[in-house]
Amino acid sequence: MCGIIGFVGKEPAAPILLDGLARMEYRGYDSAGVAVRSETAGLQIRKTKGRLQVLSDLIHGGADLDGSLGIGHTRWATHGEPNDINAHPHVSENGRIALVHNGIIENYMELKEHLMRQGVHFTSDTDTEVVAQLLEFHYNECHNMLEAVGRCLRRIEGSYAFGIICADYPNALIAARKDSPLIIGYGKNGNFIASDVTAIIKYTRDVAYMDDGEIAVLTADSVDVFDDEMSPVEKAHSTIDWDVSAAEKGGYAHFMAKEIMEQPEAIRKTVSPRIRDGRVVLDDLHLPEEYVRGLSRIFVIACGSSYHVGVVSKYIWEKLLRRPVEVVLASEFRYSDPLVDERTLVIVISQSGETLDTMAAMREAKRRGGRTLAIVNVVGSSIAREADDVLYTWAGPEIAVATTKAYSTQLVLMDLVGLYLAEKLGTVAEDEYEAILSEMQLLPDKMQRFLDHTEDIQYFASRYFNHGSVFFIGRNLDYAMGLEGSLKLKEISYIHSEAYASGELKHGTISLIESGTLVVALGTYAPLFDKAMSNVVEVKARGAEVLALTTEDFREKMEKTADATIAVPVTHPLLQPSLGVVPLQLFAYYVALQRGCDIDKPRNLAKSVTVE
Repeated sequence: MCGIIGFVGKEPAAPILLDGLARMEYRGYDSAGVAVRSETAGLQIRKTKGRLQVLSDLIHGGADLDGSLGIGHTRWATHGEPNDINAHPHVSENGRIALVHNGIIENYMELKEHLMRQGVHFTSDTDTEVVAQLLEFHYNECHNMLEAVGRCLRRIEGSYAFGIICADYPNALIAARKDSPLIIGYGKNGNFIASDVTAIIKYTRDVAYMDDGEIAVLTADSVDVFDDEMSPVEKAHSTIDWDVSAAEKGGYAHFMAKEIMEQPEAIRKTVSPRIRDGRVVLDDLHLPEEYVRGLSRIFVIACGSSYHVGVVSKYIWEKLLRRPVEVVLASEFRYSDPLVDERTLVIVISQSGETLDTMAAMREAKRRGGRTLAIVNVVGSSIAREADDVLYTWAGPEIAVATTKAYSTQLVLMDLVGLYLAEKLGTVAEDEYEAILSEMQLLPDKMQRFLDHTEDIQYFASRYFNHGSVFFIGRNLDYAMGLEGSLKLKEISYIHSEAYASGELKHGTISLIESGTLVVALGTYAPLFDKAMSNVVEVKARGAEVLALTTEDFREKMEKTADATIAVPVTHPLLQPSLGVVPLQLFAYYVALQRGCDIDKPRNLAKSVTVE
């Protein structure tokens, strides 16, 4: 959520800030603003409710603001309604300190009341303005900006990534971080901070990832980093190795469409390097064999689509490993007094590697003695750094808020890890192991074959886009896959949608089925196809319109009952969700297109949720 960029250098800052914010629009926001410091005009603040283009037009693409030091922000409202006053940057009462902030200040009301007793006046409803005023309070005490930042941070409770500039320090940009992502970029004509590498990759590929409790001071020619004791820190540099074109649409109408079409190649990049001589090889996973054999249970912790990956994986892993697997929403895990000990493996799944709920759950699991394995896409992210082991999906940048290729690569990577552990445990037969591995390597080609012909899905979307409520039903892996299909539809088309296990229909859900209700019936899991067919008959008898998803083997049987049928290529039954989810993604996309929705930036949603 939200986007931060800061620049100090030898070029005009405002156009760079606007460009960086534009590259982070996918994160979700409802207002935008910049602060630029110039020798003649001092601190210049411009911010506005609405899209970034409104801000850009207001300052004529940045031409109106002079100065080579500045900070920018796109805000997603958490405290106070979306309006010009609550937008970032926020400024201290004397107008000399400006800052931008991602995160939540949990004790902001206590701090605000203290400052009000000191005579400070507030103009916004935000927790962030409290920090700006607190900085001024401490700066007036010590007359040293770095010391004031340190004093301020020691009083703050919560999560934050800050970009700070002060009129009295014309050449310095200060950054601080705790539980919200913030990177430093080292450029030829200046240095940067950003909450996302996409914001600065146009200018530099040389970055460092700030750790919790660190403070950085950037000038045009230098970067100094300090820990929470103000001792100097030597930061390791990382090189961003993906091309800037990966973060551009490349001729597609939307990033989501592009990323759906990129899935075959993304899966190939995730799978191919990890299969050698017919075996799964995970060089980055360091689980001793005696530890694996002693596992008593496995947790999968995640949010949103990553949680749905976990639900699919539960079915697969329990079949392969013969160990109990519990999938828990990250936001619930640490409040449930979970049964975790040294014989527990905890898998945490997060596209960004910065999801705060997931990070907090992982820390709780570690505190209780569990061993953690992170499945993430972003190299150097907080979860990746803190987990005991990490495996990257290598999906490349994903810009659309609604995940597609990140989901698909998470799923196949979980399949690989499941096979790897099953071999160590001796719980998978050799012929089964070989069959799954063989089909896994064919997934990209089979997926591409399906993606080459999507006309039917476009037609079905035009036929069904005006339904107000949609139900997804399926059994076993089809039910798990339906959870993701339902989420995709609701989050980008705003249609009410729910996924149910088909067997639960007669226990209450079927009362919601009436004439004309759209039911998406999933029947790709071969062992339970006949039962899936009986549920199609049930809902049809009550007047439902049925759009069915099945495999090419069962198309003919399904077409005899369903009103419309989509068929995907056949693969191993445990891998079928990897192919089945693609038409569900496309259906959601084309329905949203028909309804005129903002597909890449759905309302109220953010790509990376860094607040609890």
